[in-house]
Amino acid sequence: MKRLLGNVTIITGGGKGIGYGLAEAFAEQGSNLVITGRTESRLVAAKEKLEQAYGIEVLPIVADGADEQAIKNVVAKTIEKFGKINTLVNNAQVSKSGTPLVEHTKEDFDLAIYSGLYAAFFYMRECFPYLKESKGSVINFASGAGLFGKLGQSSYAAAKEGIRGMSRVAAAEWGPDGVRVNVVCPLAMTESLQQWKENYPELFQKTIQGIPLGRFADPKQDIGRVCVFLASDDASYVTGETITLQGGSGLRP
Repeated sequence: MKRLLGNVTIITGGGKGIGYGLAEAFAEQGSNLVITGRTESRLVAAKEKLEQAYGIEVLPIVADGADEQAIKNVVAKTIEKFGKINTLVNNAQVSKSGTPLVEHTKEDFDLAIYSGLYAAFFYMRECFPYLKESKGSVINFASGAGLFGKLGQSSYAAAKEGIRGMSRVAAAEWGPDGVRVNVVCPLAMTESLQQWKENYPELFQKTIQGIPLGRFADPKQDIGRVCVFLASDDASYVTGETITLQGGSGLRP
């Protein structure tokens, strides 16, 4: 029995990387999808692969998370096509990673805050009426960069920790309406990380040594399946939590 059969899930940044792995995991469990991103060709290609592989419906929508009106349009089109929203996954984020704090400009900080914190806020606010109807859930993505103070990640960490704070407040405010809000902090293998591995093999191996499980997560199998759990009835009593999927590298309770 598929755990999310007939559900509707919005996944931001669903055309590549972790977002595409999430899309596969949700599609495998029967959920129809709305995937957003900034590159139409990538979204269309993802739609074709997902529909062919899993037999679900995918609505691709080009949208910049920093654009409030664009996000309202995503929600409107979702309701027009599917009539409901069961799960919102705020995964997309852009930032000047690797830039020291003292070298950041206001524009650099704005990039992270608007594409991450504001985007999550806009999507959550616009989706809430429909999540309330479905007794649905929100899964927001944060990062070990904020939890553990990663070098060169000041604006990214600020955006992600802002998302965590907002998520806890939303969990408290929306709990009486049956809407759950949780946070996931992943450490996953993506196309960009694979390229980094090839360019800096020694640094990659040093990084792996700091992960007790000895590998980065698979976006679909390791991250996606946890998110499917959080979206399912099996997690009906889980809200306001931050789940670190870091292979043990954080070693936090």
